[in-house]
Amino acid sequence: MLPIHHMVGDAPQPVAPFSHAVEADGWVYVTGQMPTFPDDPEAPLPDGIEAQTRRVMENLKIVLAGVGLGLENVVFARVYLTDFKRDYAKMNETYRSFFPPDRLPGRTCVGVSGLAVDALVEIDLVVKRP
Repeated sequence: MLPIHHMVGDAPQPVAPFSHAVEADGWVYVTGQMPTFPDDPEAPLPDGIEAQTRRVMENLKIVLAGVGLGLENVVFARVYLTDFKRDYAKMNETYRSFFPPDRLPGRTCVGVSGLAVDALVEIDLVVKRP
């Protein structure tokens, strides 16, 4: 069976050539989301790591809803931070607020030298369809 490539109309416009999500055999791979605004991609990014993490998580929720899923279906997340030492703890506080304490997905978090649109954070997801 060929993968299904999803573009979600309400989600932010991609900043590069990619699908919002690709699905294969019940697994959905959600492309990393940036802290851009779906209704105004040219707007300045939110200030600070907490606001950017919140915007990224809201964008991920939009993509997930567009393919009929939610954060409760997330199996694994990858988080990319441009200033790991400064932003790790504050990003974690905001990220954690989107999941029940007993249902946190597996996760990798790494520091990177830069992200598209000069974002402080990017998060991608691996999701399993029930």
